[in-house]
Amino acid sequence: MDSRTFTVQQIYQDRRQYRVPFYQRPYVWNRDDQWGRLWEDIRDKAEARLQGGKTFPHFMGAVVLEPQKKTGLLGVERHHIIDGQQRLTTLQYVMTALVHTLRAAKNDKLLPLIEACLTNSNPETMEDVAVERFKLWPTFRDRKQYELAMTAASLDELRQRFPASFTQTGSLRKIGADHPPALEAIVFFHEQMLDWVNDEAEGDVATRATALAAAVLTDLSIVCISLGEDDDAQVIFETLNGHGAELHATDLIRNFIFMRAGTDADDLYNNLWSQFEAPIWSEKQTRGRLSRPRLEWFVQTTVQAQTGEEIDVGRLYAGYRRFVDSAAGPHAAGAQLGMLNRFGEHYRALVTGTGSEPIAVFGRRIAVWDASPTHALALRVATSSLSTDEQQEIYSCIESYLVRRAVCGLSRKNYNKVFAQQLKRLIDGDLTTVAFRAALASLSGEASRWPTDDEFKRQWIEGATYPGRLDAAKLRAIFHRLETAMRSEKTEELVPLTLDALDIDHIMPKSWYGHWLLADGTAASAFDAINAQPLRFSSADVDPRTQAILDREDAIPRLGNLTLVHLGVNRALQNHGYGAKREALFEHSNLHLNRALMTRESWDEAAISARGEALFEFAVGIWPGPNTA
Repeated sequence: MDSRTFTVQQIYQDRRQYRVPFYQRPYVWNRDDQWGRLWEDIRDKAEARLQGGKTFPHFMGAVVLEPQKKTGLLGVERHHIIDGQQRLTTLQYVMTALVHTLRAAKNDKLLPLIEACLTNSNPETMEDVAVERFKLWPTFRDRKQYELAMTAASLDELRQRFPASFTQTGSLRKIGADHPPALEAIVFFHEQMLDWVNDEAEGDVATRATALAAAVLTDLSIVCISLGEDDDAQVIFETLNGHGAELHATDLIRNFIFMRAGTDADDLYNNLWSQFEAPIWSEKQTRGRLSRPRLEWFVQTTVQAQTGEEIDVGRLYAGYRRFVDSAAGPHAAGAQLGMLNRFGEHYRALVTGTGSEPIAVFGRRIAVWDASPTHALALRVATSSLSTDEQQEIYSCIESYLVRRAVCGLSRKNYNKVFAQQLKRLIDGDLTTVAFRAALASLSGEASRWPTDDEFKRQWIEGATYPGRLDAAKLRAIFHRLETAMRSEKTEELVPLTLDALDIDHIMPKSWYGHWLLADGTAASAFDAINAQPLRFSSADVDPRTQAILDREDAIPRLGNLTLVHLGVNRALQNHGYGAKREALFEHSNLHLNRALMTRESWDEAAISARGEALFEFAVGIWPGPNTA
């Protein structure tokens, strides 16, 4: 390992290219966090030169470089940037802005000095002129905008190449535009430089332009650490992973993979990794108190699906390395990327619910059920040799297990253990649909059991559902499945597109006192309901009227009393009597879920129970239980 301090001019003057490897992240420095401070440092050095005082180099930090072996006579010398790509890339933007500033100041004599730090000479001896002419070559994701910005001969050409980023007056848009970083950096530094150069209060334009160029080329210094043949670039990268912008575990994993890729890195990146750069994989997803990019949850799930072992997402990189380096792990970069692609296709279908494959259908159905503990098992099922019918059967069992336990008010705290056990059985090769159903059915106790039909029916009809055991999203999911099951083959629309925009309505409202009489024909007030509550737990006899109030309060949050209506209907008739609600359903509702309500003349506790039983006949078919053959 060799360490030396260089000025900017010394770093870039040789016929050499600094290349950002594919595995590294894109350029992320910006105006507020880095560019503004860097410009202030450059300006201070330029002003010190104007004042004729002694100048001292401004230290910009260190970069770590890995020289690449040159195998032939042609081509430029190459160095991979192991750490420091943000600094080295920014300096290219600074010098490009300086070129535009010198041209605007009509100071062409200095241009060759700057251009020599931007472009390699002797293109006739290059292997790939389009790439090797650049002193720095960014990672794949930055290349297009980098090349367009760096090769523009003027600000006018930049405006032509990036029209969406500029206003009609030619200035950079400040609102409603997401500018390419290369463009925004060059424009920022150019505007600052031009304003400073044109300030003639401190000297003429030519003198100030010369001071500015000298400040950039000779007054900024960087320590360049060049690795030797025996230095491990992987270890260096990991040691520096906290340096600069935050790195995610998957940045280290990507680096780990491509450090093993050798000469196949470009092809492997384009064909097998590039899909993971799509925005869907960087979206933050929350599980419990942890928020991570979706790609991290995917890698964690994939390793669990392959090994059957739990992996802590907080130590994802270490867990991934252990897996890859194990006897059963995919050691080669191509094998690792092949595995990630195979699982990635199914994981995307699982978490987006897009497609018709069994795992996509499963993903749509369990999206609201806090089902992340099932994901590793679901992936393993999707990539197994099980037939489509067998996969559907296993997914159906999982969905039933989740829904039944939620309706019965049972805890989900043991789900990781339950589904990890089933995953290990599948990995061991002895999991069939019959065995899977039997294994779930054999679970016992509050924390693990799969509710039987009797328990499911009792809680479906009598349980406090909403408010209570289910939130709005879960209840809508149940109603969507019920509505689909109620439709016949002759229905115009077999599957409702979405019910998410509809309101959950209590047919007998929570505030029932104004329009709903008790069975004895008397009215009750909210005050009566409040006074009745303590008697629920009293050993003394409760009079019939008070008991009627308690029974009604119990019936209101039950499934039989719940439905979906348009929000306008719900808001207009929220606490009205049944007759008004039924007329509104006749007029506005097309749901099969509400058809039976339109035929009833009255609505009371018995009607709620009867509707609960009628809905259960569909539910038990949708979510068959452990005692189903």
